[in-house]
Amino acid sequence: MILCAGNNETFDFATPIGVGLIDSAINLTRHCLIEKPEFLLFVGSAGSYGDYGIHEIVESKTASNIELGFLDKNAYTPIDNVVSAQTEEIKDVIVNSSNYITTSTRAMEQMRSLGIGLENMEFFSVMRVAQVFGIPAGGVFCVTNYCDANAHRDFIANHGFAKVLLREHMQTKGMIRG
Repeated sequence: MILCAGNNETFDFATPIGVGLIDSAINLTRHCLIEKPEFLLFVGSAGSYGDYGIHEIVESKTASNIELGFLDKNAYTPIDNVVSAQTEEIKDVIVNSSNYITTSTRAMEQMRSLGIGLENMEFFSVMRVAQVFGIPAGGVFCVTNYCDANAHRDFIANHGFAKVLLREHMQTKGMIRG
């Protein structure tokens, strides 16, 4: 099953599950209970913490949920905040998810120093639901912005072309038909 967020980030080849951590988890759980998919592939945009450039396509099987308060040591969590379906020995790109978009260069650099490469609002929910249901999963992302003060402006400017690039990538990989 190919998934996307929804709202302005939809594809005719993907099922929208909602924007953010909560709606995506609720709606994906519903889909898993009813349709029992064999594989989950999330397709969407992402912000870069600096190691990936605008319009770069990145694949991942690892997600984290690191909130910005954690970076300043103002918060902690008792739950496992990294989920991975990565089975190979190669280093996987970690995609962080939060209901908030990072707009601080300092926070961007801190995330990068933790080994986190990208930011997407829904991916952690997708990976966690997949883990609970025992479904193999992954994600394909196109970078639309850096996680800095210009994040929203750059996202708006690059989002349309990112969707075109994601479609082309999926066609090239044979995951969808042209």
